[in-house]
Amino acid sequence: MASYCMTVSRLQLALGTGAKRFHVSAVFSAKAKVAMSRFEPGSSIGYEKMHENINIVRRRLSRPLTLSEKIVYGHLDDPVGQEIDRGRTYLRLHPDRVAMQDATAQMAMLQFISSGLPKVAVPSTIHCDHLIEAQMGGTQDLQRAKELNEEVYNFLATAAAKYGVGFWKPGSGIIHQIILENYAYPGVMLIGTDSHTPNGGGLGGICIGVGGADAVDVMAGIPWELKCPKVIGVRLTGTLAGWTSPKDVILKVAGILTVKGGTGAIVEYHGPGVDSISCTGMATICNMGAEIGATTSVFPYNHRMKTYLEKTGRGEIVSVADEFKEDLVPDKGCEYDQVIEINLSELKPHINGPFTPDLAHPVSEIGATAKKSGWPLEVKVGLIGSCTNSSYEDMGRAASLAKQALDKGMKCKAQFTVTPGSEQIRATIERDGYAKILSDVGGVVLANACGPCIGQWDRRDVKKGEKNTIVTSFNRNFTARNDANPATHAFVTSPEIVTALALAGTLSFNPETDYLTAPSGEKFKLQPPSGDELPSRDFDPGQDTYQHPPAESGSVKVDVNPSSNRLELLAPFDKWNGKDLENMRVLIKVKGKCTTDHISAAGPWLKFRGHLDNISNNLLIGAVNIENDAINKVKNQLTGEYGGVPDVARFYKANGVNWVVVGDENYGEGSSREHAALEPRHLGGRAIIVKNFARIHETNLKKQGLLPLTFADPSDYDKIRPDDKISIIGLKSFAPGKPLTAVIKHCDGSEESISLNHTFNETQIEWFKAGSALNRMKELQ
Repeated sequence: MASYCMTVSRLQLALGTGAKRFHVSAVFSAKAKVAMSRFEPGSSIGYEKMHENINIVRRRLSRPLTLSEKIVYGHLDDPVGQEIDRGRTYLRLHPDRVAMQDATAQMAMLQFISSGLPKVAVPSTIHCDHLIEAQMGGTQDLQRAKELNEEVYNFLATAAAKYGVGFWKPGSGIIHQIILENYAYPGVMLIGTDSHTPNGGGLGGICIGVGGADAVDVMAGIPWELKCPKVIGVRLTGTLAGWTSPKDVILKVAGILTVKGGTGAIVEYHGPGVDSISCTGMATICNMGAEIGATTSVFPYNHRMKTYLEKTGRGEIVSVADEFKEDLVPDKGCEYDQVIEINLSELKPHINGPFTPDLAHPVSEIGATAKKSGWPLEVKVGLIGSCTNSSYEDMGRAASLAKQALDKGMKCKAQFTVTPGSEQIRATIERDGYAKILSDVGGVVLANACGPCIGQWDRRDVKKGEKNTIVTSFNRNFTARNDANPATHAFVTSPEIVTALALAGTLSFNPETDYLTAPSGEKFKLQPPSGDELPSRDFDPGQDTYQHPPAESGSVKVDVNPSSNRLELLAPFDKWNGKDLENMRVLIKVKGKCTTDHISAAGPWLKFRGHLDNISNNLLIGAVNIENDAINKVKNQLTGEYGGVPDVARFYKANGVNWVVVGDENYGEGSSREHAALEPRHLGGRAIIVKNFARIHETNLKKQGLLPLTFADPSDYDKIRPDDKISIIGLKSFAPGKPLTAVIKHCDGSEESISLNHTFNETQIEWFKAGSALNRMKELQ
């Protein structure tokens, strides 16, 4: 086996170094701009080191390891002394790199600036993809975004240059596609400030979505904590064929596990069926694994990944990965905490929704189900692309269906939009004719950005409140997520099915059995989609949209205008005063599903992601108040009047009154946005008490000095009334594994006590005492 030094020298050119970005066209494509990889000198870990760590842990545990365990334990800070117990202990890890999208990067970089550190300690990048609103079309929308967001883009570009972070400019593409094309590789451990970071699992990496405070820890060189994940195995047999696509695998898994079934676990795909899925198809499956609450998802290293790496200019990685292949696949005989079996040969095309991504239906049944349920059958808009499904293969398969329709003189009955995942994909599908076919059939090619998938859509074809149906190849379909209309019934499916339904204009169309009618009156049946996995020629890199940080950045200035309504420097949160939290008001008792979209909406609010006080005006405005079934209408217990949630929170804060939020199941599912934790802390919140949490949100709350607590008895949720006062008792002896007590004081003078559980470890308790993880970091400097 090669030495670590040999590994470094062989990969420096392939991946670039921290000092310079290489463009060696004779060996690598212009898009193989993988600056500052973990293989450069001074990085924390390489394949050789990972191999050593794996062997240490395997000997300690005396059992075969899953692939997930190999990569995670291969990045341990202390493989000899680390306690390892899946689902219980906290691991201290050294991820290889950090990636941030522009909406979350604002707060992450503001926090990093507050840390006082001069440079990031690990390779890091910022990707401008969230602030571009879909309105007219790609070129116009991109130009408009550059003008509207000039202040934010300038802040991110200069902060990146100042602190040693790579910067992908607006128009470069969606963060997860850029990572797949440039930074992901088998065995990497990458954290990203976006919940769909697991996309990189399609290239055999452990890529995990986190909040900005976690990113700051890693960028500061501090070991990153993660509760030791359980491992869910999904064994694939058979072969994908016909109308069935990789998207159908995760749509099926979501239907099995639900939106919280993967919480605290890594989903590891294995079995003979894996080889029938392309690398970008595997990425699709891993990407949407976020919707089942999974920590991340991963596939074993195989020939599909090799081909993709070579095609994206990273052949040198392949030769080294091959030497360490046994570390990039699961051990024979390894054990999973749960196993799901899926026969790809029997899997049928699926469509999930509306309003939740785990409501799974075979496409053949959705028409009847929609009719029975009163869902609109007419498809108003079909949308393909997004970080989940915007690969060359996805676009090619969609174009193959569009071409069949065009050959019959037919165009889409529904509106149709196309979102390329990256500038490289856009340029290549334009060169190879796919973009023209999709445009000719009625499609509007949008900017290389997130767009409608995250609510950045200036939709004008229906009025707010008008009941309608859209079908997308996105990953998430919560109420009002895509277009801010709570009456929009959004369904997620594959790009192929979206295209077919857009052509037919109705949910009741089953492309496997039904016929379309051409303008001539001829009836015809669509043949199953087809498309090349990768272009026969090299990818066209398109425009160069990357800014590498300068070697010397002393003269770079990062300015934040004190009067800006987009950016605001952070002030530290107050420390715990050493006392129990007494007589706190209930700001809102939330009824039912409460995602991070409900807690801190995206869409038009994205522009305030760098200004904590302004964005706090959207705190919980989408949550349903159990008292009156209303949205953004809660009673101010000090005045007796009703007002918006953030308004009442501000009133309580101004009057020195602490408050809590009471919530239901899987509180905080969805996006990684830490604003959903920063906002309640900023407006005077002290604790969030729920039945159970989504993983990322629970960690984000801890990072900001809040108490995420769960009912020891879930039925205690029913004991709390909106006009109660709540005291949290036992904080002076706050310790891991030791429950806290809530004393509930009712308006009638009666009291009752309930037990509250928590998952704090000793380090996280220090965050609480210091007021936040960032405060604690500064204490330790």
